[in-house]
Amino acid sequence: MATGRLSTTDRLLPLWIGVAMGVGLGLGALIPGLESGALSAVAIGGTSLPIAIGLLLMMYPVLARVRYEELGHLRGERGLLVSSLVLNWVIGPALMFALAWLMLPHDPEYRTGLIVVGLARCIAMVLIWSELACADREATAVLVAINSIFQIVAYSLLGWFYLSVLPGWLGLDTEGFSVGIWEVARTVLIFLGIPLAAGYLTRVVGLRRKGRDWYEQTFLPRIAPITLYGLLFTIVLLFALQGHQITRHPLDVVRIALPLLVYFALMFGIAFAWGRASGYGYPRTATLALTAASNNFELAIAVAIGVFGATSGEALAGVVGPLIEVPVLVGLVYVSLWLRGRWFGPSPEPSGAAG
Repeated sequence: MATGRLSTTDRLLPLWIGVAMGVGLGLGALIPGLESGALSAVAIGGTSLPIAIGLLLMMYPVLARVRYEELGHLRGERGLLVSSLVLNWVIGPALMFALAWLMLPHDPEYRTGLIVVGLARCIAMVLIWSELACADREATAVLVAINSIFQIVAYSLLGWFYLSVLPGWLGLDTEGFSVGIWEVARTVLIFLGIPLAAGYLTRVVGLRRKGRDWYEQTFLPRIAPITLYGLLFTIVLLFALQGHQITRHPLDVVRIALPLLVYFALMFGIAFAWGRASGYGYPRTATLALTAASNNFELAIAVAIGVFGATSGEALAGVVGPLIEVPVLVGLVYVSLWLRGRWFGPSPEPSGAAG
C-alpha cells in the first residue's frame, strides 16, 4: 500500500496553534473584558456565539470526510471492531482518568479537562496517520465511522460516569465537583450531532450526485481548510479570554502536556501489542494502535467550553490537546513503521511526514 502525504499545513499545525495562542494572548491584553462584552452577548448551548461558530466549523469538514458507507463491512471486521471498542471506550478513558488523578491530583480543572480529552475518541484525523503508516485504510474507515456514531451516546454516559460517579466510588476528593449527564449530552448533541448530521448528508448527496472521485478529490480538499480556520479562530478567542490566567501560570501548559504525552505513548503501545498478539498482521495492527492513540480534540474542546466555560481550566486543557497530539502522532507513525520492520518485515518510509 502506498504511503499517504501529510500536507505542509498539517505538518505545521503545532506552529499554527502556537501562533494562534500568541495572537489570543495579545488580544486579551489589548482588549480587556472580552468575556463580559460581545463574546457573551449571544450564546448557543451556553457557549458564546463566536466560539460556537468556530467549534461547528472545525467539526463539519472532519465529519464530511468519514466514510459512513464503510459501515457495511462491519461483519468482516468483527474481531478488530471489538478490540477497537474495548481499547477506545474501556481502556482509553480509564487510563486517562488514572493519569489525570495521579499527575494532577490537586488541579481539578486541568484534571477534568484531561478526562474530557480522554473520552473524545478518534475520528477522521486518524485517516491521515493510517495512510502515513501504511495501515489498513478500509479498516480505519470502518473504525472511524463507528466511533463517530458511537460517541453520540457513549460520550455523555462516560463523561457523567468518570466525572461524577467513579470518583465517589473510589473515595476521591472531588472538592464538591460534579457534572450532570444532561450538561454533557446537550453539548455533544449540539457540537457533534449537528456537524455529524451535516457531514453525513453532505457525503450521501455528494457521492450520489457527483461520484466518489469528485467528492474526495475535489470537494473535500476545498472544505478541509475550514477545520483549521475554525480551530485557530477558537484558540485565538480562548487564549484572549484566558490570557491573564496563563501569563500568571505559564508552566500550567507544561503540566497539562505531561499526562497527555504518557497517555499517547501508553495507548499506542498497549494497542500495538494487542494487535500483534491477536495475529492481525501489520496493517490492521497499525490501524488498531493509531485509532486507539488518537483523540477527537475538536469534540473535547467543544465539551470543555460548552460545559465549563471558555475561561475555565478545562477549556485550556482541551486546547493543549491538539498542540501535543499532532507532533506525537507523527512520531508514532515512524515508531509504527519501525516496529513493522522489527516484527512484521521491511517497512517503507512515510513520504512527506518529516518537517
